[in-house]
Amino acid sequence: MSSPGMDEASSIQLCRVMLPDDANVMGNVHGGKILKMIEEAGSIVGTRHCNTQNGDRCIAALVRVEKTEFLSPVFIGEVVHVSAEISYTSKHSLEVQVKVIAENILTGAKKLANKAALWYVPCSLQNVDKIMEVPPIEYASAEKEEEGRKRYEAQKIERMETKARVEEVMPPRPNSERHTVGFSQSSLIHLVGPSDCTLDGFVYGGVAMKLMDEVAGIVAARHCNTNIVTASVDAINFHRKIRKGCVLTVTGRLTFVSNRSMEIEVLVDADSLVERQIEKYRAVSAFFTFISLDKENKPLNVPPLKIEGDDEQKRFEEGKSRYLQNKARRLAEKERQQ
Repeated sequence: MSSPGMDEASSIQLCRVMLPDDANVMGNVHGGKILKMIEEAGSIVGTRHCNTQNGDRCIAALVRVEKTEFLSPVFIGEVVHVSAEISYTSKHSLEVQVKVIAENILTGAKKLANKAALWYVPCSLQNVDKIMEVPPIEYASAEKEEEGRKRYEAQKIERMETKARVEEVMPPRPNSERHTVGFSQSSLIHLVGPSDCTLDGFVYGGVAMKLMDEVAGIVAARHCNTNIVTASVDAINFHRKIRKGCVLTVTGRLTFVSNRSMEIEVLVDADSLVERQIEKYRAVSAFFTFISLDKENKPLNVPPLKIEGDDEQKRFEEGKSRYLQNKARRLAEKERQQ
């Protein structure tokens, strides 16, 4: 269900009750389900906005999701309200800000469950390789426009930095002892069907994100052997489009573990079954953070990660740096709110 916002072309709200199929055995709604709803809202508002001008009809293709925090758990029976609004436009891309509110319809209590920022580019339906221009939006002030421009420039730089390592091949999972990277490394295989795709035959970003969250959850569960939930997602970069008929290999591995959290790198590789001239390629990459919970949904300590080799040590140190940066950012934001 959806309802228009103040500006029908630049905002939208989706609403859905959470069912048992959306959750794990403990009743916690999968983070991947929330991510899929976030992307659906972003795709709708982005596509709607980009088709308010003359020219080729187009569809908004997801290219990046900024760091996303899962602020409160969502449970079976709660109603999730996903609101999306365009916050910045450049010549060929747009930023969509999304908020997720979970409502207990028995008590009326509401909580902020998630906030996210997504970047889209409009692709012509006549020629999917043609990037269309984005109609500009009106800003509340010059300061808001400048803040958006800075976010745009920052994400461009970060996307360029990830290109240097996205072609790294993740080796097969070895037979290793518990609490090593190899022991918990996991993969899912998924054949892209029509229901996974947009009108132009390319995979919805939300479908890829849901698969990534699932494999990251398997990695975390294998490491902890407890109930686990998604705590946050670092920037998700969509490097190349995924066509209908591709086989996706979604692989996750632990990179860093703190006392209460686990960072998991997830890579999505695509291999076309139909167009054999197209070699297997890296399509999406991201880092997910999971936490371990007891039966009362209280955080548990996470078993330490046993490091094997220089490559694992290097990834561990890089993950530790991201962990400390995110921790400092959260503390700074908390101080600003007080």
